[in-house]
Amino acid sequence: MIICEDLLFSRGAILEKYDAGDSVFKEGTAAKYYFQIRHGTVKMNTFLEDGKEFVHGLPFDGHCIGESYLFTSHHYAINAIAVTNCEIIKISKTKFLQLLLEKPELMLEINKYTADRLHFRYMISSFLAISDPIVKLTKLFDHLKKYFGFEEAYSFLIPYTRQQIATLTGLRVETVIRYVKKMQELKLVKIESTKIYY
Repeated sequence: MIICEDLLFSRGAILEKYDAGDSVFKEGTAAKYYFQIRHGTVKMNTFLEDGKEFVHGLPFDGHCIGESYLFTSHHYAINAIAVTNCEIIKISKTKFLQLLLEKPELMLEINKYTADRLHFRYMISSFLAISDPIVKLTKLFDHLKKYFGFEEAYSFLIPYTRQQIATLTGLRVETVIRYVKKMQELKLVKIESTKIYY
C-alpha cells in the first residue's frame, strides 16, 4: 500500500465499494479524489476512435490510481473501471494535498510509485516492437516478479488472468494460452490448475 490506510481514514477518507464494470472515474472529468485500492483490480484504459480499447495498466490491492492528476489542472485522459468487485479508499483532493503538506515524506512514496508505474508503461509500450510472444511474456513476468521482490524459480504467482495478460501485452488470449503452455514445456513457468507461477 502506498499510504497507511489508518492515516487516510484519520483524515476523512471513506471506503467505497464498486462492482465489476463500475466506473471509478472517467476520461475528461476533473480529478477530485485520491484513490487507493484496498481490494480488487482496476483497469486503466482509453477507448480509441475506432471503438478499440487501449489498456494502460491493471493496478490491484495496495495501488493508487490517477494520483498524478491531483498535481495538475488537467482532466483525466484515461478511464478507471473496476475489473473485479473492489473496495477503494477515497479522500478529497483538498484533504490529500493538506496531508502531503503536513507529512512531506509521503510525497517521496507517491513519487516512487509514479516512477515505478512510468517504468512499467515504458516497458509495456516496448511490446509493440516485439513480435516473439515468449519474449513479451517473459519481460512482463520478470518485471512483476522483480517489483514484488521475488527471486526463486516458480516462487511468484502471476496476479493476472490470461485475458488480462493478453490485454497488457497486446496478444490474443488464445496466443497467451498457447505460449504459456510452451513456457511450461521450456520450464520457464509452472502451471497449477489455472495459476501461473514464475
